[in-house]
Amino acid sequence: MSITKKATVLAAGFGLVALPALAACGSSDGDGGNGSGGGSKTVTLVSHNSWAVSKSVLAAFEKQSGYKVKVLEDGDAGQAVNKAILTKDNPQGDVFFGVDNTLLSRALDNDLFQSYEPKGADTIKPEYLADQDEHRVTPIDTGDICVNYDKAYFSKHKLAPPTSYDDLIKPAYKNLLVTENASTSSPGLGFLLGTAAKYGDDGWQDYWKKLKANGVKVVDGWEQAYNEEFSGSAGGKKAKADRPLVVSYASSPPAEVIYADPKPSTAPTGVATGTCFRQVEYAGLLSNAENTEGGKALLDFMLTKTFQDDMPLNMFVYPVREGAQVPEEFVKYGPQAEDPETMDPAKIADNRDDWVKSWTSLVLK
Repeated sequence: MSITKKATVLAAGFGLVALPALAACGSSDGDGGNGSGGGSKTVTLVSHNSWAVSKSVLAAFEKQSGYKVKVLEDGDAGQAVNKAILTKDNPQGDVFFGVDNTLLSRALDNDLFQSYEPKGADTIKPEYLADQDEHRVTPIDTGDICVNYDKAYFSKHKLAPPTSYDDLIKPAYKNLLVTENASTSSPGLGFLLGTAAKYGDDGWQDYWKKLKANGVKVVDGWEQAYNEEFSGSAGGKKAKADRPLVVSYASSPPAEVIYADPKPSTAPTGVATGTCFRQVEYAGLLSNAENTEGGKALLDFMLTKTFQDDMPLNMFVYPVREGAQVPEEFVKYGPQAEDPETMDPAKIADNRDDWVKSWTSLVLK
């Protein structure tokens, strides 16, 4: 998955009914179209399995544009990107959503997208822009990967929760952190990149040696880490989890409030704001798309205020459009980090594979 444990995954973790994903809506065009919409009125979006949008918002787009939307969900972000690259000469759809800044270079180097600058591109906050010379991708959302903590645990043990990467290697936090595998998980990779940005090319490996010595636990993916290993989540409580620190998202505490019944007066989890790495997710018009006009219309729509306002409570991400509405719960319980770690996509491209190999050898063996 990309930036988020989005609403569908969250709902499963909390034992609730999942919110309706876009894939459940409007997938038949009634004219014998082939799904990619070559000459038909169907436009096909290829995404990771965490995409969701309100039915009313999708219906408004379909009514206004005349296109029916079909969604093909294809696993987590890495899996979806790799499959899109393998099928780029005969793509599954017209638009791809869900490549983030950790994987962007892979998509661009493999010519996954064709150039298109959507209407509304001038409303995107400039810090999220990428590929400005060719306009092959458009920023859609953003979020922060951060260590979350179980407030009840730290209160019970009269221990201050960690606030920084440096804190995580202190003896007081030994055997408390669970993270995801950097080679199989988007938040796991984001956490690795955050440490590389923080400690530099020469320092991140030494940091991870110390983190390993301090008892960090590594699991395959976010859902296992958050819903099975983390004691602060609703799922973790049910599973009797025993790790009060987890690599997750800044938007996780708001979700714990929004999905709770009854809702608590404050979030049961918090964010170590000095451990955040910022992700940005992009969408683009696929090379060799059959329905290019439908794809352009869909990209235009994804930058509208209607869509950008709808995203946070469906996908638990922040909008990239200037003036888009941010839910009160996000402002109160999951504000964006003021000074997150970031990294130029070109530097990620040059180092990602080597870093992941070194991390795997260092941490998992």
